Amino acid sequence: MKKAYLVLSNGKVFEGESFGARRDSVGELVFTTEMNGYIETLSDPCYYGQIILQTFPLIGNYGIIEEDLEGECAAAGYVVREWCSAPSNFRSLYDIDTYLKDKGVVGISGVDTREITKIIREQGTVNAKICQKIPDDLAEIQDFKVTNAVKAVSQNNGRIFPSFGDEKFKVVLVDYGAKRSIVSELQKRGCAVAEMSSAAAAEEILSCRPDGIVLSDGPGDPAENTGCVDELKKLFGKAPIFGIGLGHQLLALANGWDTVKLKYGHRGSNQPVRDLLGTRTYITTQNHGYTVVPKKSGHIGTIRYVNANDGTCEGIDYDGRGAFSVQFHPKTELSFGRLDSPMLFDRFINVMGEGM
Repeated sequence: MKKAYLVLSNGKVFEGESFGARRDSVGELVFTTEMNGYIETLSDPCYYGQIILQTFPLIGNYGIIEEDLEGECAAAGYVVREWCSAPSNFRSLYDIDTYLKDKGVVGISGVDTREITKIIREQGTVNAKICQKIPDDLAEIQDFKVTNAVKAVSQNNGRIFPSFGDEKFKVVLVDYGAKRSIVSELQKRGCAVAEMSSAAAAEEILSCRPDGIVLSDGPGDPAENTGCVDELKKLFGKAPIFGIGLGHQLLALANGWDTVKLKYGHRGSNQPVRDLLGTRTYITTQNHGYTVVPKKSGHIGTIRYVNANDGTCEGIDYDGRGAFSVQFHPKTELSFGRLDSPMLFDRFINVMGEGM
């Protein structure tokens, strides 16, 4: 194995071994606490411009299963304690090193992921560089910023996905970095899905005469997407809307809320979320670095879900407007066996059935 280095923006250097693509890469270093689901993590467009650090010590045990990929890999790099070169699973097609090489993603293994995670938790999200030689100047790392993220990952091919079985509803999915599982969850509930680019105008979306609109998750700073927010203002109240992740944040911005960056974000499959209208707490899958916060006045909607750890907003209801949104991923069986609040898709179906 060839040497590689993970250099943090504060000057801290970790020596390890190179795997995946053999090149240098700069990104925002973030950690995820998932114990499995690395396939979904690597193929999540929300990681655009970010170097992913896995806190679980052994990654790649069951290889790469292409049916479980959520989208195109957009990560800037991958950091693990150890990767498995001999995966064991009857569905596996190849190992994780092959996948990273194919996607041009640089990886580093053999570093102390626990120490790095502690640095991020104590200091907040830092920039980093995976490289073959320690740089003399940290300016490139310190000056890095994730920009134009949605534009980089949003599809613009106008794909149509038929429903599984009889068609009951027609849904427009606005793609800010959509995961494949969102489409499949809608399809099996009798929805034909028309996928549209994040750049689509409100008039274009409404011309499809949709029964409902889903705003997908996506990467980057939500406040950067001023054009998307302006179009959502025109869509609000015209059709039922379900926002997920970045879609939740953009819908909130369109209705007078603010967004702020979290110290180190919520990334993992063990995030507790409380429903304020009941007594239940859901263990959810999340991947975001920003959260919605209310203004002193002028915002529309009521917080429905909160993070049980830090009290941040995890969902908003827009009563009487046929709209609601959540920060977490409402995923089901496609998502490595988890059952994360599938009732949210059912709720959206019921809202469409009621109409505006």
